[in-house]
Amino acid sequence: MKNSDGKRHPLTLFIICVALIVLASQPLLSSARSPATSVDVVNNSSRGIRNIYLSPVDSDDWSDDQLGESTIAPGQSRTISLSCSQSQIKLIGEDDDGCFLVSVVSCSTNSSWTITSETSRDCGN
Repeated sequence: MKNSDGKRHPLTLFIICVALIVLASQPLLSSARSPATSVDVVNNSSRGIRNIYLSPVDSDDWSDDQLGESTIAPGQSRTISLSCSQSQIKLIGEDDDGCFLVSVVSCSTNSSWTITSETSRDCGN
């Protein structure tokens, strides 16, 4: 909408700016609505778990370590909070021996992953 001297009306410019901001923020808003869930990682093995990573099920694009500076000692557990952009997520645990353990959990409900001494490990052999 233009006024009598051919310039755009300030309200029109304001509406256009608001519309552009809303459109630009759609990707951010859609990722914020990703389902949030938690996974209780229970270590019933004889080895400490020193790292927990997350990855989409169909890829090996691992996240940062979810444990930070801490570990999950034998007999202990830790709750990992996460948001998922898919229906499932892969958890990758690394034990004290540098071996990897993997589990896939549903993002629709809170889950539990119990690691035992018999849990299959990938030690790079």
